[in-house]
Parts: sequence; C-alpha cells; structure tokens
Amino acid sequence: MLTSPSPEGSVDPSQTPDADPTSAAPAPPGGSSRYMMMVVSGLVALGLGLGAAALPVPYVVESAGPTFNTLGQDGDKPVITVSGHETYPAKGNLDLTTVLMAGGPKSPASIYDLFRAWLDKSKAVYPEELIYPKGTTAEQTVQQGEIAMETSQENAVAAALRELDIPFEQRLTVAGLSDDSPSSGKLQEGDRLLAINGKAITSMSVVQAELSAGAGAPVVVGIDRNGSTTSVTVTPTKNANDRYVLGILLSSDFTFPFDVKISLDNVGGPSAGMMFALGIVDTLTPGDLTGGRHVAGTGTITADGAVGPIGGVAQKMIGARQHGATMFLAPAANCADVVGNVPDGLQVVKVETLADAKAAVERLGSGQDTSGLPTCANN
Repeated sequence: MLTSPSPEGSVDPSQTPDADPTSAAPAPPGGSSRYMMMVVSGLVALGLGLGAAALPVPYVVESAGPTFNTLGQDGDKPVITVSGHETYPAKGNLDLTTVLMAGGPKSPASIYDLFRAWLDKSKAVYPEELIYPKGTTAEQTVQQGEIAMETSQENAVAAALRELDIPFEQRLTVAGLSDDSPSSGKLQEGDRLLAINGKAITSMSVVQAELSAGAGAPVVVGIDRNGSTTSVTVTPTKNANDRYVLGILLSSDFTFPFDVKISLDNVGGPSAGMMFALGIVDTLTPGDLTGGRHVAGTGTITADGAVGPIGGVAQKMIGARQHGATMFLAPAANCADVVGNVPDGLQVVKVETLADAKAAVERLGSGQDTSGLPTCANN
C-alpha cells in the first residue's frame, strides 16, 4: 500500500524542547495566496484525472456473471415449461452460466474499469473489435443477442427431442449463398431442401453425411421452389475446415409435437443451448438426471446435438464454482481456454455432443466414479 510522506519541512514538536508553544512564526508574505493556488491546482488536477478515468476506451472487460438453473425458476416463472407431454419434476442443478460485459456499444468501458480488471485475475480484457464488429450499435447488439438466444432455444428443443427419439419435423431453407458458392445459379434463397441423392433431408446431418460419403462427387438436391418440386445437381467444394459443402446458408424451421417454452429474461446469445437441451431432457424423462448434484456448463447446440465453442469460459467456470457447482461441462473446442483456469473444487468435463453431456451428468447423478470422464489435458 502506498502512504503519503509527511509534508516537507514538518517538525515533530516533541523533538524541539526549546520551542514556545504559545508563540507562532509569522506567515511569509503571500503564503496564503500560494497555499490557495496549490489547493486550486490540486483540485483541477484531480478533476482532470477523474474526467480522464471516466472517458470510454475501446476495450471490453469480461467477469463472472450469474448462473440460472434450467431445472428451476427465473423469478416467479419456471425456466422450462412443457405443455402437451408428460413431465417429471427434477432435483439438483443444471446451471447455464453467463458473463458480465463492461464495454462495447451498450456500456463503454472506462480507464478505471480497465485498471480494476488488470488487477483482478478473474477478469479478462479484450480489444472491442474482437467482440463487436466495427460500427455495431447498441440496438444491433441487443437484437443480435435476442435472435441468437431464440435460435439456441429452438435448437435445444430439437436436440433434446432427437436425443430422446421423439420425432419432429425440421425444414431447411436456403437463406443465402456464400462467396464463390458451387450452388450459384442452381440453388437460390427461399429454396426448401427436400432430399439429397434420393435421401429425405430430415436434418442437417443427413446433408453432411451424404457430402462426406461422396468425397466431392456431384450430388442431386431435391428442392421445393415456390410450391413446385424440382432437382438440381451441385458439385460440392471443401471449406476452410476441410469439409465438403454446398456453399449455402441455411435457416431451420421446426414443427414440434408439443410445446416447450423457455423463459429467461435479460440473457442473450447462443451459449446456453447445451444446458437448455439438458434441462429439457431431464424434464421429459422419469427419474433425476443429476441425482440432486450441482452441475453447470456452457456451449452452443445444433439441432443435431453438436456442442460448439463459446467465449468467456474462464469467467463462466469461476461463476459456476462460486454458485456451488462441482462439475462443469465445457465444449471440447474450448479446451485451450479451460487449461490453467479451472477453479479449485470444480471437475471440468469436455463434451462434443449432447449425448456426451447427458452421459457425464448421468454418471455423476448415479454416484459412479467420474474420474474417467474426458477432460481437457492438464486441467
């Protein structure tokens, strides 16, 4: 801790026995004016310093946020409500985790925020452009978060029902074409995909499996275009991840056999998808998946049950442990963020699919040894 030194020239009266305590040395001429000038200058400097500390800076500070039990309530509403299908009350916790963001279009960070974050190892600082594209407005940020959350909830319902072998309808529609797409001039926005090489397209995994099996060979894609069925032949190309693709952007539309509603206010983004799906699985199946244990996690989810990476894993693990979790489910693709950042008392299990996550929770809930579950090396 820094301490202020005594003013220059000050004297301890106890060391000057000859001093007359009833007399005072006369003030030097102009001393009062100089003193006032020093005070005013100090106040001005302080004001300038405080003003500078409040100025926005192009950085984002991430810290551990609250957690929400997908098996519990958000305020006076259940997080997950199912209508039209039997449900089973579940104990324990399947917590989705969040991060608090200081900075960006909605709430610019200050120098003071950065200084505190640099002194706190539980927080992370990133250049703003890594989190928000240049020119993004506060309204766009909110809208994008809401859309991502809505999409993740639909995918979570689809993934959970697929995991439980409950049939539903998924329609894949072309939302756009990528640059230099092999489908250019053949597929167009609004086309609904019906089949590939004669196989009905019931999910994206059907398309991916057929493209992989063909290893670049042309495929016949059956489509519905403006109410009329037709087919086109497309020769797929490899993307940056060395996977064969049609070069199209797809949107999904689902018809489920019963209603699943997810209620969670003031939380946006796609990273709660996996935990929503686990909560739905537990709600729709007899028994207690967690065995009353406290599990947390994070990760996006696709309708086919694939778990994807997210940001803020280190802060989410801290938040999970602070709120009582003993097991944390992390996307395998986030292992680099996990290593070296695991809080004491928290077991981190890496997962690639919803089935992986469900199996890990079931093992913990049934009291089995969990030491053999997959982990990120050197957790």
